[in-house]
Amino acid sequence: MPKPANTRYRTTNWSDYNASLKRRGSLSVWFDPDMSWQAERNGRCGHPETFSDSAIQTCLTLKVLFGLPLRQTVGLVASLIKMAGLDWPVPDYSTLCRRQARMAVQIPYRRSGAPLNLLIDSTGIRFRGDGEWLSRKHGATRRREWRKVHLAMDTATGDIRAVEFTSSRLGDSPFLPELLSQIPAGEEIETVTADGAYDTRRCYAAILEHGAEPIIPIRRNGRA
Repeated sequence: MPKPANTRYRTTNWSDYNASLKRRGSLSVWFDPDMSWQAERNGRCGHPETFSDSAIQTCLTLKVLFGLPLRQTVGLVASLIKMAGLDWPVPDYSTLCRRQARMAVQIPYRRSGAPLNLLIDSTGIRFRGDGEWLSRKHGATRRREWRKVHLAMDTATGDIRAVEFTSSRLGDSPFLPELLSQIPAGEEIETVTADGAYDTRRCYAAILEHGAEPIIPIRRNGRA
């Protein structure tokens, strides 16, 4: 049986194709003039913070997006604010370095208007050591290390609503209550879906405490 011929495609709209390639390199950054760039007074003792968590997170997001060191991040943010016509101060690199270690990341999300249906699971992230192919081909040169990411996703919008980072030695079920505690108190949760690893009394109690229905398959020797 002869081998089927490969389909060949030809570009006929070269002007549109070139324009789309150029648009890939375009960059637009918007700053909301009404955002809380400077920190509000909290009444605590000690020197008050100058910049809000939103300002620090914006700078660190640009740092990660463009792969910049902290000093270059300060210069990039200063130039963007100047082009936007704003008179905001810019945090220096030592402030960014200090605040990033203890800042609670704000995760933006969309609300569907209906009660939440959460899907909870975890995954692993390798941050040190050789990859699978290199280990099999040449042998591991150093021990691989992993971190576990626990996620709670809204099935209606696909947005991540809660996240926890832990050691790979820890299990999944102990962190379900922490994930549910990140959901605002006024937001109703209808169902919580998870796999058999969450079939424990503690998980069921946390789900029922939020007035939600647990959808968890029963596993052997579960509900510890």
